[in-house]
Amino acid sequence: MAGGLFALLDDVATLAKLAASSVDDVGAAAGRASAKAAGVVVDDTAVTPQYVQGVAAERELPIIRKIATGSIRNKLLLILPVALLLSEFLPTLLKIILMIGGAYLCFEGAEKVWEKLGGGHGHGDDHAAVDTGDPAETEKNLISGAIRTDLILSAEIMVIALDEVAGESFWSRAAIMVVVAVLITVVVYGVVALIVKMDDVGLSLAQRSGRAARRLGEGMVRAMPRVLTVIGLVGTVAMLWVGGHIILVGAYDLGLTAPYDAVHHLEEAVHDATGALGAVLGWVTNTFFSAVLGIVVGAVVVVVMHLVPRRRAAH
Repeated sequence: MAGGLFALLDDVATLAKLAASSVDDVGAAAGRASAKAAGVVVDDTAVTPQYVQGVAAERELPIIRKIATGSIRNKLLLILPVALLLSEFLPTLLKIILMIGGAYLCFEGAEKVWEKLGGGHGHGDDHAAVDTGDPAETEKNLISGAIRTDLILSAEIMVIALDEVAGESFWSRAAIMVVVAVLITVVVYGVVALIVKMDDVGLSLAQRSGRAARRLGEGMVRAMPRVLTVIGLVGTVAMLWVGGHIILVGAYDLGLTAPYDAVHHLEEAVHDATGALGAVLGWVTNTFFSAVLGIVVGAVVVVVMHLVPRRRAAH
C-alpha cells in the first residue's frame, strides 16, 4: 500500500516537473518569437500615441484601454485561429501572406520617408478626420480607426512570431502564440500609456515648489516631442528592416535564393573580418541590406499606390 502511494507520488512529481518544463519551454519560445517581431512592435508603439493627441487628459487612458482590449480580441479571436490553421494545413500560403505583410511594412516605411521629403500625406493621418461634433461618437470613431490599424500590425506581429516557432507541435504553437499575444499587447499599450501620460507627469512636477522637481518636470515636458520623434524614426527604420528581411527570407523559402545568399555571404564576410565585433557588425550588415531591400520594395509600392492613380486621374 505504502509502496503504491510512493509510486503514485513519484508519478505526480514527474508530471509536475514535465508540466513546469513545458511552461518554461513555452515561455522561452514566446520570448524568442516576440523578439523576432520586435520591429513591428516598435512601430505599433510609435503609431498608437497619435490617436490620443488632442484628446482630453482624463480620456487618454480609457481610450488606450479600449484600443488594447480591441487589440487582444483581434489577436486571440481572429488572427490566431486563422494563422494556426494556415500553418497546419497551408504553410506555403502563410509564407506568401507573410511576404505580402512584409511588402505592406515596406510601403508604410517608404511612405513615411516620402512624406518627410515633402511628397504628400499618408494614411497614417486618417485619425485626424474622425471629429463628428459629438464627443462620444468622435471617440468611438477614433477607437475604431485605431483598432483597424492595430489589426494590420497585430496580424504581422503574430505571423512573424508564428513563423519563428513553426517547428513546434500544433498545441505548443497555440500555447506559445497566446502568450505572445498577451505579452505583446501588455508591453505595447503599457509603454503607450507611459508615453502619453509622461507630459502630464512633467507638468505636475513643474508646478511643484521644489526646485529639483520643477526642473525635472520642465525637462520632461521639453523632451517629450523629441522622444516621440525618435520613436517615430525608429519605427520607420524598423518597418523597412523587418519588411525587407521578411521578403528576403520568404523569397529564399519559395526558391528564389540569390538575394538571400548574397546578403548572407556579405554578413559572413563582415563577421569573419571584424573579430570580436563580428557578431554585431554581421547583424548590422544583414539589417542594412534588408532595409535597402525594404526601401526599394516600398518605393515601388508607393509609386503604384500614389503616382499611377494620379496619372490616371489627370487623363
